[in-house]
Amino acid sequence: MLRNVAAVIWDGVAPFEFGAVCEAFAIDRRDDGVPFLDFGVCAPTAGMVRTNLGFAFEAPHGLERLEEADLIAIPAFGGPSGTLPDEVREALLRAHARGARFLTACSGAFALGEAGLLDGIECTTHWKYATELQRRFPESRVVPEVLYVDTGQIVTSAGTASVLDAALHIWRQEYGAAVASAVARRMVVPPQRDGGQAQFISHPVPEPDAETLGPLLAWITTHLHEELDVDSLARQVLMSPRTFARRFRAETGATPYAWITAQRVRRAEELLERTDRSVEWIAGEVGFGNAAALRHHFTRVRGLSPQAYRRRFACSDSLDSAMPA
Repeated sequence: MLRNVAAVIWDGVAPFEFGAVCEAFAIDRRDDGVPFLDFGVCAPTAGMVRTNLGFAFEAPHGLERLEEADLIAIPAFGGPSGTLPDEVREALLRAHARGARFLTACSGAFALGEAGLLDGIECTTHWKYATELQRRFPESRVVPEVLYVDTGQIVTSAGTASVLDAALHIWRQEYGAAVASAVARRMVVPPQRDGGQAQFISHPVPEPDAETLGPLLAWITTHLHEELDVDSLARQVLMSPRTFARRFRAETGATPYAWITAQRVRRAEELLERTDRSVEWIAGEVGFGNAAALRHHFTRVRGLSPQAYRRRFACSDSLDSAMPA
C-alpha cells in the first residue's frame, strides 16, 4: 500500500511537472477521506535547486530520503540533453532493487533510461522526445503519443498535465475509484484519462461554426445504462455517423466505443466500492447488459475481477462524502 512518496530533483528541474507531482501527492486531503501520504523532496545535496526557468526550489532532504519511499517521482529535467547525476543514478538503482515504484514526468523518463531501468520494458515521454528516447535507449520499447505507460514497477508519463493522469491512475490502483475521484475533485480535473489516450488531438479547438461535444459527453455519463451507438449519438448532435465518429476522436482522442466502455468501467468501480448490489445489477446499471460482459471488460482494464476489486476497495462511509453524486 502506498504510504511514502519522494520527489527527487536536481539542477534543471522543470517547475510545472514538479508542481504537478506535489499537487497529486503532497497535499493533506484527509478531510476529503483521502489517505495521508508522507511526502518529501530530495536532491543530491539538501538545499537550493535551480529550475530550468532560472529560479530555485529548496529540497529539504538529501538522497537518503529515497531509501524509505514506496514511490519515487522524477519530474522533467532539462529535456533529453539533461544529465543524470551519478549519485542519483546509484540511489535510483538501489531503490529499484528493493522494489520501490517509479513515476516519471515528460523527460524524466531519460533519467530512468540512463540508469538502465527502461531496458526491455514499454515506456513513454513527451511526443517531441519519443524518437530520441528510443534512439538513446534502444533496449526500451517506447510507446509514442500515449498519456502514460504502467509496467508495474515503472510508470512513465508524457508532457505537462499527463503526469496528473498517471498520478490519479496510481491513486486508483492503490486506494480505488472513490479516493482517486476525491483527489481529482480537489484538483478540479477529470477523474482519470486512460493511459492509452492520445497525447494530443487533431483539432483541440473546434472550428468556429462547430459546437463542442462537451454537452453530449456529459449526457453520456448520466445515461450509461442506455444503448449508446454511433448512429443514435450522431443524431443527437445532428451529424452524420461518419462526421460524428471523426469529430469524437478529434475532441476526445478515442473512438466512441472505447470512450464509453472506459466510462462504464469507471462507473462500475464506483458502484462496486459504494454499494453491495450484485455484479449482475451493476452490469445493467452501467450498460454492459450482463455480468459476463462486465467481467470481461473490467478484468481487461483492471487486471482483476469485479468481486476481487470489491474485496480490495470497498469503501467506508467516510469516503462516500468524497465522491461526486
